[in-house]
Amino acid sequence: MTGEIWVLGATGRVGRPAVERLQQAGLEVVVVGRDRERLARVSPDARAVTGSLDEVCARLATEAPAVVVNTVGPFVTTAPQVARACPPGTHYVDVANELRVFELLHGMDREAAATGRTLVSGAGFGVLATEGILLHLLADEEKPSRVRIDAVASVATEPGALGEALASTMVQMLRDGGREVRQGRIVRARAGGAAERLTTPDGDVVTTASLGSGELFAAWQASGAPSVIGASSLVPANPAVRAALPAVGGVLRAPGLAGFATRRLARITMTTTRERPRRHSWGRARVEWPSGRVREGWLRTGEGMTFTVGAITEVVQRLAKGEGRPGAFTPARLFGPEVALTAGGEFVVTH
Repeated sequence: MTGEIWVLGATGRVGRPAVERLQQAGLEVVVVGRDRERLARVSPDARAVTGSLDEVCARLATEAPAVVVNTVGPFVTTAPQVARACPPGTHYVDVANELRVFELLHGMDREAAATGRTLVSGAGFGVLATEGILLHLLADEEKPSRVRIDAVASVATEPGALGEALASTMVQMLRDGGREVRQGRIVRARAGGAAERLTTPDGDVVTTASLGSGELFAAWQASGAPSVIGASSLVPANPAVRAALPAVGGVLRAPGLAGFATRRLARITMTTTRERPRRHSWGRARVEWPSGRVREGWLRTGEGMTFTVGAITEVVQRLAKGEGRPGAFTPARLFGPEVALTAGGEFVVTH
C-alpha cells in the first residue's frame, strides 16, 4: 500500500479545491480523470491517472492507495463500484447525498470491517452539517423519540456546466421521492411534504421540505429515533411546485428518462458568477425526547461548497493518519460532531 490519496473527478468543482487543500496539508495526491490535459491544469506536478471508471478501478486493486476520494456522479453507480474496488486497507470517501448510496454502502459494513477498510459517504455540507449539530445536541442523552433535521445551503454559482455529479444527485432524489423514518423504518412519504418555515439565527426566513436523502439516513443512524424527518431548502418553496414533485418523480422512473434528464441537466451552463443568497449556510436539528423535552440547534458555516471541500479534506486527513476504524460510516458518526467544527462550522444552540 502507498500513502497516496487518489482524487477521482479532480477537475470538478469539489475535486479541484480538494486537491489543492490536500496538497497544502502535505499529502501525496494523485489526480484522476479522463482528460490528461485538464488534470495537468489542476495540478501540474501531481501524478495523473487517466481512463474510464472501469480502468481506474482495475488500477486501484493493484496500486492500493491509502485513501480514495470519489467526486464522480452518478454516485448510485460509482460509489459501490469504487468502494468494492478498493483493496484491503484502502479507505473510501465520497460527497454523495442520495439515500440509495447510503443504503448500499451501509450494506457493505461487514465486508469493509473484515478487510480493514473505512467507507465514508456524505462528506459534504448537507450530511455533515445536519448530523454534526444533531450529535452535538444528543451528547450522552437517552435515545430521542422524534428528530427533524434541515439543510439550508447558501451556495455561490460560478461559470461553467452544472456537472454530472450534482445533476445525478438532483435527479436521483426526485426519482426516489419522499422518505421518512416511522416506527424505526424508512418508509415512503410524499415528496416535498413536511414543509416548515424556519427563521435562521441570522433572521433569514426559509422554507424546507422533505425528500429522500443521505441526510435522512445519517440522522436516523446517528439518533436511533423511531421518527425522523430530513428536509432541505433545495426543495422548491412554491406549494404548487412541491405538489408536482411526486408526478415528476414518477416520470423520471420511466426507463431511460433518468439518464436523459441527468445528461441534459449536467450540460446546463452558468455564464456568470452569482453570490450566495444568504451570508451563512445552516444545518438545523430539532430533537424531542419521550419525556417531552425539546432541544434545537444550528450549525453555522459560510458558503456551502466551501464547507463541503473542508469536510472531505478533513475526513481524508484523519483517515490518512489512521484515525478511522473499519466499517461503513457517515463523517460525524465516525469522528464525532467536532469534525464539523474543524471542517469550518460553528454550533449555535437556541433551545
